[in-house]
Amino acid sequence: MERITYANADTGYTIARIDTGRGPDLVTAVGPLAGAQVGESLRLQGRWTSHPKYGKQFDVFSYSTVLPATVQGIRRYLGSGLIKGIGPVMAERMVDHFGVDIMHIIDEAPERLVEVDGLGPKRTAMITSAWAEQKAIKEVMIFLQGVGVSTSLAVRIYKKYNDRSIDIVRAEPYRLASDVWGIGFKTADAIAVAVGIAHDSPERIKAGLAYTLSEAADDGHCYLPAPNLISDAAKILEVPPGMIGPCLDELVAVEGAVREELPSHDDDSPRVPAIYLPPFYQAERALAASLRRLLAARDDRLSAFATADWTAALRWLSQRTGNSLAPEQESAVRLALTSKVAVLTGGPGCGKSFTVRSVVELARAKRAKIVLVAPTGRAAKRLAELTGHEAATIHRLLQLRPGGEPSFDAASPLDADLVVVDETSMVDVILANKLVKAIPPGAHLLFVGDADQLPSVGAGEVLRDMLTAGTLPVVRLTKIFRQAQQSGIVVNAHKINAGEQPSLRDFADFFWFGCDDSEQTAALVVDIVARRIPARFGLDPRRDVQVLCPMHRGPAGAGNLNLLLQEALTPYREGQPERRYGGRVFRVGDKVTQLRNNYEKGAAGVFNGTVGVVTGMSIEDHRLAVLTDEDESIMYGFDELDELAHAYAVTIHRSQGSEYPAVVIPLTTGSWMMLQRNLLYTGVTRAKRLVVLAGSRRALAIAVRTRGAGRRHTALDYRLRPGALVAKQQSVARAASV
Repeated sequence: MERITYANADTGYTIARIDTGRGPDLVTAVGPLAGAQVGESLRLQGRWTSHPKYGKQFDVFSYSTVLPATVQGIRRYLGSGLIKGIGPVMAERMVDHFGVDIMHIIDEAPERLVEVDGLGPKRTAMITSAWAEQKAIKEVMIFLQGVGVSTSLAVRIYKKYNDRSIDIVRAEPYRLASDVWGIGFKTADAIAVAVGIAHDSPERIKAGLAYTLSEAADDGHCYLPAPNLISDAAKILEVPPGMIGPCLDELVAVEGAVREELPSHDDDSPRVPAIYLPPFYQAERALAASLRRLLAARDDRLSAFATADWTAALRWLSQRTGNSLAPEQESAVRLALTSKVAVLTGGPGCGKSFTVRSVVELARAKRAKIVLVAPTGRAAKRLAELTGHEAATIHRLLQLRPGGEPSFDAASPLDADLVVVDETSMVDVILANKLVKAIPPGAHLLFVGDADQLPSVGAGEVLRDMLTAGTLPVVRLTKIFRQAQQSGIVVNAHKINAGEQPSLRDFADFFWFGCDDSEQTAALVVDIVARRIPARFGLDPRRDVQVLCPMHRGPAGAGNLNLLLQEALTPYREGQPERRYGGRVFRVGDKVTQLRNNYEKGAAGVFNGTVGVVTGMSIEDHRLAVLTDEDESIMYGFDELDELAHAYAVTIHRSQGSEYPAVVIPLTTGSWMMLQRNLLYTGVTRAKRLVVLAGSRRALAIAVRTRGAGRRHTALDYRLRPGALVAKQQSVARAASV
């Protein structure tokens, strides 16, 4: 394989150029070549075809790797970066010393590698280990490919189970969906069919129910009503709904799922049987209990403010900051410093930031121990700049350890008098529960956020539930300050939130570029980011400009725009290292984002949504370095690159909690499923200095006109109300009697 010209990470479909050794011309091969690396020798099975545009090519049905037999082939194979510890220079030395026998030396007499100049015992051991792992993976892959598993997933399965891989895949295929990141029910189900598990087996149906609940959690729901769960699972499993009920009962009775009757939003049926996966049930209940505990605490770590002279305090604050608080802001400051739990909400330009700074200034004046947190590194940085006080992400504050368990909890609380949580709208129920558990009795907890933004990526609707419960003290800022009324970002954000079309020509910080074709819109966005914004505003296209897309797919989606923007901003350069993984090519200078929580990396883990820049790459050592937006350098092995994706363009959902100097949002009718008011509102409010919308006026109109999706299935608001505990006990008693 000489080079890969296209690869789809999801399907494995690849277009590659192959040197057959039968002449100077390269052959185009197309088909399922996922996992094949440049420099490898392949045995391809398929047929010759003729493409009307590209001519003769080989249509691949399957492939296997074979060891090269010529000096030139061996040199390219070893120098391709496939074997950890061997780069192009070392490959030359090894082949020069041993010739065509080098492959047998590595395999059968690796101790002789020290004969090569520059190869000491440490690197020899690395090469030997990497070679043995490659051989073991190949053996497992032969079996896994036989049951329909792609090469990239086979590597993950092997990394998880090692020598037990084949036994576990045969006996417990549905276990893969919960154990192996990147494998869902559908993949596990296809494997289960291949190893002979029956379509209507209870094991399959229970796995399908758990998958349906997990998918609902990915969509933000903490639970599903039982009728919805059965209906959705029946469609996914393609079995009659009547077969699902008994399996659901077993899932609840034996395997830990929770059934609870909750108040219904439907007038025709006052209560609904809710089915939870255990983590979300436990988190929702514990979060409500912790908030009640804080509200009821007798201790008060900020007791000085209960008897404060507020006229004098606010006068001192005005002198300190050079600004006076509006009446709404004064109420918020007093509430935060006199109530154990409080919520501050409001849209852009309404003074949330200055209110938070004022709370911190007054608490600092009383020598209070202040803790400031936000869900993302960017949001924490912004909070620190705003207040002049150190801020951290929630994950780092709690010091989450492998498995996600925090160092701080109810038994080992934080040492804090005041805790301020910014960007609360994006905090999911699991993370909120971990944080609130760690707040000591008597401390004050202030939640700050905009409830009109998109809810959290994870399950729950914590901020909205706290606002609608009616049991927590709340201040809602509504007045837009005069200076903010000059900003197109602020004015148009409020217009969009009210269902009005934004003003597209009246402001120097808000621009519109019309284009009805999706592919032309994508090209326009690349031109705006790479050329127009840097030329006019002097902003760095990688550091300062962020493309935010309604969805990942499509010509103007985040996936395709990342390819186009990478070629414009970080193109291939002769002699510079790069590494392909699946459908992505990683280069030094690339902007990337973490795709999952990994508690093993860095000083305190690296978390889903963390953004950084690739700062270095070693083909020989099989790793690259990423400098995150929290200024931490993280090393990734080449076998861990499935955790990274390019971040020149991200979905608006993934941008929550972040703020960028400039935001570019493509709007096309191809994204109609995601064109919603709160999505566009969230995207616009991520910008600090500049917003550029590009695309179809019709798409813009649809986004403004379409209200967001309905409420998620959550019950935190119910659990925060006074009668919830009694109702819960009665519900459990009824379930026990049944």
